[in-house]
Amino acid sequence: MSFADIIHYAFLQRALLAGTLMAILCSVLGVFLVLRRLSLIGDGLSHVTFGSVALALMLRFQSVYTSLAAIPCVLIAAIGILKIADKARIYGDAAIGIVSSLAIAVGILLASLAGGFNVDLFSYLFGNILSISRPELLITACLFVIVLLNVGLFYNELFAITFDEELAVTSGIRVERINTVLVLLTALTVVLAMKVVGILLISALLVLPAVSALQLARGFRTAILLSACLGVASVIGGIFLSFCLNLPTGATIILISFLLFAVCFVLRTARK
Repeated sequence: MSFADIIHYAFLQRALLAGTLMAILCSVLGVFLVLRRLSLIGDGLSHVTFGSVALALMLRFQSVYTSLAAIPCVLIAAIGILKIADKARIYGDAAIGIVSSLAIAVGILLASLAGGFNVDLFSYLFGNILSISRPELLITACLFVIVLLNVGLFYNELFAITFDEELAVTSGIRVERINTVLVLLTALTVVLAMKVVGILLISALLVLPAVSALQLARGFRTAILLSACLGVASVIGGIFLSFCLNLPTGATIILISFLLFAVCFVLRTARK
């Protein structure tokens, strides 16, 4: 069966479109997060997503409302990470660890109260983009526009704090506010990405395309563009292979993304 035959299926069209949108968001934000040494925040926020999904399932929310219910929880957790790091005077990774551990504990407790780890919860843990519905696709598209517009709006400030935070402060940039914007945009992206690769693999979709692009790119804009291309390629390739070979979609996407990283690393080594 060729790719042209496959895309005639409506559910695959939705999966490819949603996957492409999410790949672009994760790849673009991933470059900022990797260079800011905030790669682990995706992992921490994904654990918060697990807790919010467990709560939604316990309350018997429908799938589309589960994603919506996760948004405020993850946004609050993102702000909490920043506040804990600031007020408790600890490093960001420690704050991420605190919030992440709490979210996992709450998620496991709520999952057990909801009747254990059922099929619905597993679909969020490991991803099930092929089952994405039209309302979920619409939500993904709307939030894609919101996140991308904000990245464009704050691009200069994000660029400044990424490479020289002290210079950004002296230039009058409110670093704390821009850090908050970056973390909140990441939180929204994490919620959207849980259907693509699953809660357990979200951080890989944020990090792998970015670090792959940074192996080869010689400029920041080039890195963002290359990261987006690699992310889209891994998602489309993963959906195609998983459908043809009956493999888990999320895991297949991440494996392809890792292979692309390996290729970029080899090319960088050869270029030296």
